[in-house]
Amino acid sequence: MTAGGLTIRPLDPGDPAEIADVLAVHAEGIATGHATFEARGPDWAGWDAKHLARPRLVAVEDGPAIGGRVIGWIAVGAVSTRAVYAGVAEVSVYVGAAARGRGVGRALLDGMIAASEGAGLWSLRASIFPENVASLALHLAAGFRVMGTFERIARMEHGPFAGQWRDTVILERRSPVVGVA
Repeated sequence: MTAGGLTIRPLDPGDPAEIADVLAVHAEGIATGHATFEARGPDWAGWDAKHLARPRLVAVEDGPAIGGRVIGWIAVGAVSTRAVYAGVAEVSVYVGAAARGRGVGRALLDGMIAASEGAGLWSLRASIFPENVASLALHLAAGFRVMGTFERIARMEHGPFAGQWRDTVILERRSPVVGVA
């Protein structure tokens, strides 16, 4: 998918520069203290192991300032190893600091919805800190619905809430075409 100088395409795991960009964008999200409980990002092997092999998408912006570099990514991870949950995945979406507020997250999420349905996933889930208002709005606008809140689910180790127990809002988007009988 290409629009306005932004291309959403599958991640190329064989491109070392692309891998470095994905890990750098992940680190920028972690630094906000509103993206994950992780205090530091994994290396590539850890990132790769955490996410399903596909779909994994990246946002690439062409232009003199960016030069075809990854400015965002989205991937899904299994919620369970049990076969009955093979069509259920948790989505992670990260947008680089310089690209936030420009529709990159929505383009990635729309791309993931289409790609996940093509891969046979019937339920996408997300777990988002309530303070991450932009991410909550993004998911709600893309058809996710709030399922509930895990209150004081874990203690934060970094960022503005270090040492505090945090809530996460649980959202789900059910596919209207996959898993419908």
